[in-house]
Amino acid sequence: MEYTKLGDSDLTVSRICMGCMGFGDGANGQHSWTIDEEHSREIIKRGLELGVNFFDTAIGYQSGTSEQYVGRALRDLAKRENVIVATKFLPRTPDDIEAGITGRQHIQRMINKSLSNLGMDYVDLYIYHMWDYQTPLYDVMEGLNHIVKEGKVRYIGISNCFAWQLAKANALAEKEGFAKFISVQGHYNLIFREEEREMAKLCAEDHIAMTPYSALAGGRLFKAPGETSKRLEEDSYAKFKYDGTVAQDGAVIGRVAELAKRRGVSMTEISLGWLLKKVTSPIVGATKLHHIEGAAKAVDLVLSDEEAAYLEELYVPHALVGVMAQNTMAAANAKHVWSTGSQKI
Repeated sequence: MEYTKLGDSDLTVSRICMGCMGFGDGANGQHSWTIDEEHSREIIKRGLELGVNFFDTAIGYQSGTSEQYVGRALRDLAKRENVIVATKFLPRTPDDIEAGITGRQHIQRMINKSLSNLGMDYVDLYIYHMWDYQTPLYDVMEGLNHIVKEGKVRYIGISNCFAWQLAKANALAEKEGFAKFISVQGHYNLIFREEEREMAKLCAEDHIAMTPYSALAGGRLFKAPGETSKRLEEDSYAKFKYDGTVAQDGAVIGRVAELAKRRGVSMTEISLGWLLKKVTSPIVGATKLHHIEGAAKAVDLVLSDEEAAYLEELYVPHALVGVMAQNTMAAANAKHVWSTGSQKI
């Protein structure tokens, strides 16, 4: 395993981050394809053995049970100081707003609940899960700065935002002396490269780490045409994101399969090998041992610039999908995949 600094922080992270959205109680959350605690623990243990020290979860993943599974496993299997734990908080709900809960109060409640779920005194990286049009940006940044000063959070990151939003937030933080976002978690992979338009350039200029989610497109980038899996069949959110562009994506996926055969490696290694040329640490979800094993192998694969260009050549620009498609003032109150009661405390 290779390691690197996360942006301008002093956090040393593995080049692969284990995405923990697939862990949690399937009867008490958003997805039917998640795995139980016993199997989650096996995968976390294997990840640690392979050198993975960076784990990403969220209070919205399976109503907090992902955080609980991750916290219990890491307490038993690793020393706290040897792992980097990231979790996320959601915007205020309409009920929160109606009740007069401020942005700062909301963030305090969210971090306290996540720390309870994790069984930890602090998290290394606390991530603003999606832009909140109903809460003044000053209140968000002040609230995050407060929990950093309290020692409950070491650094802050952001997810599902536009480059202008990240730039605006960090400019405000710099002006006010608040903690700044050191990382961004966006939707980025070989068949969805819209982050290259502006976000990647901003991150390179300002030394902000990119830790993209959906690194393997919900399994599409490690399955040859015709192959399937439980997640491919049951993940309605991923279907929503990718099924509309099957024709244009298929050509890119075909090149992944072709190059994997030529190099004698897995499609996972090719897909992640390409992404590792672009970002700090891609978030790779794992619901089977071979998922994290394949991801770890990708760190050792070096693609030439010519191979990377060959994989990129057939890409066609995509419309925004998923949470980013709802990143508008008009859609601020729309129901999204994480809005099914996961904030109740």
